[in-house]
Amino acid sequence: MENELSREPATPDEIWAILSALVKEREKDELRRKEERKEYELRKKEEQEKYELRKKEEQEKYELRKKEEQEKYELRQQKVDREMEELRRSLQETDRQITRTDARFDSQWGKLMESLVEGDLVGLLSGCGIAVHSIHPRVYGRRNGTHYEFDIVAGNGDEVVVVEVKTTLKSEQVTEFLEKLQRFTVYEPLYRGKRIYGAVAYLKADSSVTLYAERQGLFVIRATGSSASIVNDEEFVPRVF
Repeated sequence: MENELSREPATPDEIWAILSALVKEREKDELRRKEERKEYELRKKEEQEKYELRKKEEQEKYELRKKEEQEKYELRQQKVDREMEELRRSLQETDRQITRTDARFDSQWGKLMESLVEGDLVGLLSGCGIAVHSIHPRVYGRRNGTHYEFDIVAGNGDEVVVVEVKTTLKSEQVTEFLEKLQRFTVYEPLYRGKRIYGAVAYLKADSSVTLYAERQGLFVIRATGSSASIVNDEEFVPRVF
């Protein structure tokens, strides 16, 4: 402490030297900051370039995936279009087949109806002891809100034979016809008090179906070509409904 107090004041040269050292140190700091700033800007630029590159790559990948998905979608759509076209053609062919089938059905059913109405039925029933003299095809109407239809109604004033006509006779059709017969005079009250019989006429049927119809008391009429015949057993007794 004593030495410091006894030290001579700094000379102008010493003061200038100190200031020069401070200035140089400051210049070094400024230079260092500039270099750090330059390095920071360079790193920032590099990171930005890397980011832009990644962004570009991701966009290219996205565009590629999008293109691939679009191509896949178009391929699927083309497949669906082909399948729909095949389905449309199949449906058209099915419609044509149904139309041809309906035409054959109408033709066969119409010929059977024509054969029965124009002559065979009168002779067939007369041979069974029922001398009908009037035949009414396609008797239909509406009663109590219910639509009904009977293919043929033949009678002689006291007796009535109701005929169901089918190209191919099935057992469930026989059952449905029996139910209709039970309500015949409800639908056609003009025939109340008459003896009501039932008959089924067909082009094709299994023997089990015709046997079922006969056991239910129905006349069974089979069409053969342009004519028809009753195929009931000789001891058959028709049921009165």
